[in-house]
Amino acid sequence: MTIKPLIILPDPVLRQVSKPLERVDDATRKFADDMLDTMYDAPGIGLAAIQIGEPLRMLVIDLAKEGEDKAPHVFINPQIVASGDDISVYEEGCLSIPDYYAEVERPETVTVTYLDRDGKAQEMVADGLMATCLQHEIDHLNGVLFIDHISKLKRDMVVRKFKKLAREKAPQRLVG
Repeated sequence: MTIKPLIILPDPVLRQVSKPLERVDDATRKFADDMLDTMYDAPGIGLAAIQIGEPLRMLVIDLAKEGEDKAPHVFINPQIVASGDDISVYEEGCLSIPDYYAEVERPETVTVTYLDRDGKAQEMVADGLMATCLQHEIDHLNGVLFIDHISKLKRDMVVRKFKKLAREKAPQRLVG
């Protein structure tokens, strides 16, 4: 398996809308395994393909706690088809926005349709952390970041911070 480099804010790739996968084959399954390895290495509980530079409608999630057996889920072409009326608040973070966390309000339950790693149509009714994680990762597939759900003031501060960090990491050009 291969660990892929993560795309970090302010990279404009994160704002791309991902395209549906047309088929599920061995290459798709290998890519899913690479995504899982990348997510575990980070470490994280969810990863969208766009976060490693592939604008494909695919995400992986594993909510197993440390010491528990891994419980990976692969979602291909996921779509939220229903949301509950109750709202929950979670402190979210993102592998593409390292070391920043904020409380985000989202529907407490969602129903998601998707293809599994074998290409079979599935439906999941999720609540709690799984519902939050699915919404967070599906947002990525639509070019939306969790910071888009917080106040403009806080979001602008985060974006400025990451733009500054990106400038500081950029190689310096020497003049002639």
